[in-house]
Amino acid sequence: MSPFTQPPDYTRIQTVNSFSELVSTPFAGGVNALCWQRTLPGDFNEVVDHLGAGEGIITLDDARLLSLPVSDVGRAAIATLLEDQRLLREQNLDPVLNCIHAYPRDADAAVSTDVYSFHADSATVEADTWLCTYHGSASEGLRNDEAQRRVDLPATRAELLKLFGGKDDDDFREYLKENCYALHYAAIPAARPFSFGLGNLWRIATDWPGSPVPPCIHRAPANRSGQPPRLLLIS
Repeated sequence: MSPFTQPPDYTRIQTVNSFSELVSTPFAGGVNALCWQRTLPGDFNEVVDHLGAGEGIITLDDARLLSLPVSDVGRAAIATLLEDQRLLREQNLDPVLNCIHAYPRDADAAVSTDVYSFHADSATVEADTWLCTYHGSASEGLRNDEAQRRVDLPATRAELLKLFGGKDDDDFREYLKENCYALHYAAIPAARPFSFGLGNLWRIATDWPGSPVPPCIHRAPANRSGQPPRLLLIS
């Protein structure tokens, strides 16, 4: 497992020592990400190897995991995958475990809205995002003070306004919101993105009306040729 290293002087992330702390600790005082740092037992690489070749995103259910002909260390990894999902389901959440070879890209858009772009998750009511990377490259975060909304960059805003075909008014701002453009961010030149690490279970703040803290900005790691697939739990 690779550790999560807190960026220097960054107080928006708080580490906790248990799942119960992860559930019960409120987002307050500017904290918008909670991390339960863990060193997990088992061999997740063996699990991924037994899943075989694939492409895109493959959702894994309990039956498929339990059917894999793995060794004892592979079974230990599977037990962790199943237990994490059980814990989240007990919180009335709907976790999904994916083996990710690649996400769809949005390379031709004026503002990329795929998950490789730094973004904030959003909801219409109070909600959090939960995630853990067990294998492959971990998710990445960006400090809020090192991020700028892409729609606030003059050249990008002008391009989106051209696509919209109208004025920079309330209708245009609603257009930006409806198409998720306003949820995507660019890193400032001196930014220092950080890794969420492997094995750590995170609960991060989303953009919802009345949220007491700004959302946690994050992205999927860049997909490079030859990299192993990611094993990601998200809810």
